[in-house]
Amino acid sequence: MDSADSASPQLSGRHPLLLVAPFFLWGTAMVAMKGALPHTAPFFLATVRLVPAGLVVLLAARWLGRPQAIPWRGWLWVALFALVDGTLFQGFLATGLERTGAGLGSVMIDSQPLAVAVMARALFGEQIGGLGWIGLLWGILGISLLGLPPDWWQSLVQGQGLPLVELGQNGQGWMLLAALSMALGTILIRYVARHVDPVVATGWHMVLGGLPLYGLSLWWEPHPWQGLTWTDWGAIAYSTLLGSALAYGIFFFLAAQGNLTSLSALTFLTPVFALLFGNLFLAERLADLQWFGVGLTLVSIYLINQRQTLAQRWRRWLQGSLAAQPPTPSEDTGA
Repeated sequence: MDSADSASPQLSGRHPLLLVAPFFLWGTAMVAMKGALPHTAPFFLATVRLVPAGLVVLLAARWLGRPQAIPWRGWLWVALFALVDGTLFQGFLATGLERTGAGLGSVMIDSQPLAVAVMARALFGEQIGGLGWIGLLWGILGISLLGLPPDWWQSLVQGQGLPLVELGQNGQGWMLLAALSMALGTILIRYVARHVDPVVATGWHMVLGGLPLYGLSLWWEPHPWQGLTWTDWGAIAYSTLLGSALAYGIFFFLAAQGNLTSLSALTFLTPVFALLFGNLFLAERLADLQWFGVGLTLVSIYLINQRQTLAQRWRRWLQGSLAAQPPTPSEDTGA
């Protein structure tokens, strides 16, 4: 039995609300961060989202009785985890979010399940299968319909291609870098968890990953807190406690033991939540094409997470259909 097969029951046995919670919290936190960004600076916002959340996770891990010991090799993995999924991911995210919408930003980040699937297949032997690949591609198409501007699709239909030069200028390039960082972080937790409790590692990687961002904020962002309102502080508190501490704690706990392809595919839900709540609070209206993207995204998640069950049903149906076929004349005569 391969690693994917052995990990899948652990993931499928979790409560659906537990599985969906990180992606709901990330999507809504994206909206909260976007609302506060005009009154502050990106590195400061990334710092206050990471460091306090990491301390909360560490306190919760101690209260829950999680193993606290970390060997020297474990610290090396935690440091790499902090750099990739803490400093780089949150830095790219905050910089990109400053230049793009909450829904579009979430779409660019949440293209990372495809990268996770490829790396998990190569490193851990997770079986994806035909339905899994179809689901991943449909998911990428779905979130693209959700977030890419309509004029981009018009350019593509007219044969002009996508305006890739605008990616870095508008923030989407930073979001793609954030997506790659998050994908690498999802893969790294498997190696980190061999030496460190995943919840404890999550807390430390947030604290250590936030410190370089704090240094960048001190260097480049004078007094980034002065323009914040009480509403902004409430949005930051939500992003820190729920969108970071709780969401990352749950996600990396599941990623350390569950099927990475199936879990990462649920990330496609994040832009759905981001766009829905962006519509409610930031007036980011959903067009008909985006609603179609929502439908594709939900179908893709179903295909990826049920790919083994659907494949088994398909094989049983195919075998039953072949068995029900009448014998050919040559079979009747024994020829």
